[in-house]
Amino acid sequence: MKHRFQNPGYCGRAYRRRTGQTAVEFSLLFAGVILPLTFMIIFVAEMLWIWHSVEDFTRDGARYAATHCWMADTSNVLGYMQSNVPAMIDQQQFQAGGAASIQVLYYAQDPVAGTLSPFSGCGADCSATCLPDVVSVSVANYQFTRLSGYFKLPPVTIPPFTAQIPMESAGCDITGTCLP
Repeated sequence: MKHRFQNPGYCGRAYRRRTGQTAVEFSLLFAGVILPLTFMIIFVAEMLWIWHSVEDFTRDGARYAATHCWMADTSNVLGYMQSNVPAMIDQQQFQAGGAASIQVLYYAQDPVAGTLSPFSGCGADCSATCLPDVVSVSVANYQFTRLSGYFKLPPVTIPPFTAQIPMESAGCDITGTCLP
């Protein structure tokens, strides 16, 4: 007795009819599920990469501000941050006045109540006698636009990040010499 797969008349016609069905099912699955899922994974991974980069960028700016001297116009901290943007998509949003904003605020702490108030300064930038107590660096208005142009999606606005830390040396050494 012959096995049914050895009969070319029986198996060949049924097999040929099913090969087209398999190709159609695969193309529908690929176009409807696999391809959009792949793009979604890439989109979310890039967005999380940017999220982490902006958060780390904010902390780095706060560390720099806490270890370098106070300047009323905060130009030393802004200059450092704009020239040291981490390698990421849309770096230009942070460099040279891009869409994202960087804000540096200094605070003085009330020794009795322990509350913070904006530091007004004491007339001299980069002085060992004129030091704030706390620095706060914020990054805001960053919009993630990668892939949104292709799919006509609105940009994703990443929430503002703020890092607030106490001042350390403020760029001053024991002798009172401060470096910007």
